[in-house]
Parts: sequence; structure tokens; C-alpha cells
Amino acid sequence: MSNEKKLFELIGQIGDLDEAAMQAAKERQDYLAKPPGSLGRLEDISIKIAGITGKAVGNDVTKQCIAIFSADNGVVEEGVASAPQSVTLSQTINFTRRYTGVSSMAKYWGIDLLVTDVGVAMEIPEVLYTDSMLTEDGKIPVKIVNRRIANGTRNLAKEAAMTRAEAVQAMLIGFDAAEAAKKSGAQLFGVGEMGIGNTTTSSALLSALTGLTGEQVVGRGGGLNDEGLAKKIKIVDDAVHSWCMADPIEKLCKIGGYDICAMVGAFLGAALHRIPVVIDGFISVVAACYAKELNPKVTDYMFASHKSYEIGYQAAMDRLHLQPMFDLGMRLGEGSGCPIAFKMIETAIASMNLMKTLQEASVDGDYLEEIRRDNLF
Repeated sequence: MSNEKKLFELIGQIGDLDEAAMQAAKERQDYLAKPPGSLGRLEDISIKIAGITGKAVGNDVTKQCIAIFSADNGVVEEGVASAPQSVTLSQTINFTRRYTGVSSMAKYWGIDLLVTDVGVAMEIPEVLYTDSMLTEDGKIPVKIVNRRIANGTRNLAKEAAMTRAEAVQAMLIGFDAAEAAKKSGAQLFGVGEMGIGNTTTSSALLSALTGLTGEQVVGRGGGLNDEGLAKKIKIVDDAVHSWCMADPIEKLCKIGGYDICAMVGAFLGAALHRIPVVIDGFISVVAACYAKELNPKVTDYMFASHKSYEIGYQAAMDRLHLQPMFDLGMRLGEGSGCPIAFKMIETAIASMNLMKTLQEASVDGDYLEEIRRDNLF
């Protein structure tokens, strides 16, 4: 079986949410010891989780994992990034040391990090690699998983960033990561990245998907000056106009990155394995959009963490019909929004599991019937 056929077979196996479990969760929320709807989106989260797991109450989301896909982008040759390419290498290593933004949060909360090299340009010391996404005892490794496809993509300003076969290969790596997370016992999954130049690739992909111009979707990334920003906008516009891109995979291979392709696969894989999955910031949300293009059901399994500072974020979120949970002015990437969102989801589940119903708490709730009946909240 070809890799592409395998990919589409996996995508086609994504199931629907459990409507009966969601209805039961909604009914319980309406009769918990509080005015109906008073916990707002926390209630919505608990109901959606019920649809994913098939359980209205008694869910556990305390075992968590974030997959980080690292890769370099040939387009940095054009001066579209404020940081040198060496940062991809150093930060990929630092994830395993728990020195970075997301990894320090993960260390504090005891969250697993599945760090995968899908195309870092510079050489990673062999001693830091592992070939498996799970240790012998079924845990997420603390090393870097070696799935390097090439030493970074080619320069999308001059040629296709990768072949279609490479894009499919990267997406299947994302599926593997979701499967490994599931086998490790993860009950919540997050998707992040590391790759200098990937706000350019994600902006180009968003432009190709939405028809928006470079000026409408391109931001300063890690801190570009005005000259660099103007160059980045032009490169995005030129790249999108240079290629005749039909389906989502063709767009991904022409102007995307190995990291984003792997993230697309990870979102789809999470849905396949029925794991609630959290979107990080701009690059993560663009990958989520492409996952939706391949199977619209995938958004049923997604939760958006923070509102990214990047200019194109809202356009991507509008395509998903999701809302971010919070706005802290974040723009780091790496999956750094995921640990915060995990704790909010935990809170939603705790309220569902531990709060008593009006009857259980011996509260006379007759006064709430009119509110409930007429939607007065």
C-alpha cells in the first residue's frame, strides 16, 4: 500500500462524537447545583469531552502530552526570519532539557513532551536521539525522536518546498505521534512546533487556503523589522501566485514545512484515536485548518488555547469555527498555550465530576425551572 493511500485510509476512519453522551452531559450540567449555564464555556468543554470519550461523567484528563515537531525551512535564505537557523537546533535540544517556555511549564505540571525531529537542518548529536516514540515500558521518551526527512525543506521562494511524498511522510509521522500519545495513556494531547521561518510557511499556507493577501496574514513572527516584514509579505504573495495548487496536500508540499505537515497528521491522528487535542498559536492553528480540509470531523476533537498575537490568527480560527480560551498576548509557539489550556480543561472536568446536582445537594431548585425552560441565561 502506498503511503498516500494509507494516509487517506486513516483519515477516513475518524468517527463522530457520541451524541448520547453529550446529551447526558448537557442534562447533568443543567441540573448541577448552580444556575443553568452559569459556568459558561467550562460547561461546553465538559460536554464536548463527553462526546469524545463517550462518558458523560467520570472523565479523567490528568495524563497529558504535547507533541513538538522540529524542522527548518529553506525560505530563511530570503531574510524572512529575525533569528538564525541555529536556534531550531538549540531549542530542539533544550526541549529535552526542559529549558524552554513550553518545556518549563511541562516540567512543572508533569506533562510529557514528545519531541520529534522531522527536518532539522543542523546535525543533532546521535546520543540525544531515539528511534522510538515510546520507551520499552510504554512511556514518552525524554530524548529526541529521529524522523528526519531531510535537512530542512527547500526554499519555497525558488522551488517547491518538498515533494508530495515527503509531505505525506511527514503527515504520517504526526499520526504516529498521536498513536504513541494514546498508547502512553495520554488523555489530553497538544500540538506544537519549532522551526525558524515557519511563520512564513504558515502565512503562505493560510493565504493559499483563504485567498487573503500577504499583507492580511503576515506578521512579524519572532520580531522582524519593517524591511524584513515587507520582504516576507512579498515572498508569501509571490509563492502563492507562483504555484497551481489543487488539493490541501499539494499546497502543503509546495509552500509548507515538514513541521506543519506533521502537525496536520497529529491533529488528524488525535481525532482518529479519540483524544481531545489542543491547538497552540498561529502555526498550530494553520495546521489545524489543513487537517479540517482533509476531514471536517477533526474540529470536533479540537480545543483552541490562546489567541495568538499574529495577524493571521483570527482568519484561521474563523475557518475552524472555534474560540480561543484565553488571550494573554502570547506569541511564543512551541505548544506553549497547551499546558495552560490543559488546566482549564481539567477545571471543566472537575466541576462536572465533583459538583453535586440540586437533588444530591438537597437544594430546592424549583425556582430554576423557568430559567431552564425559557433559556433565561
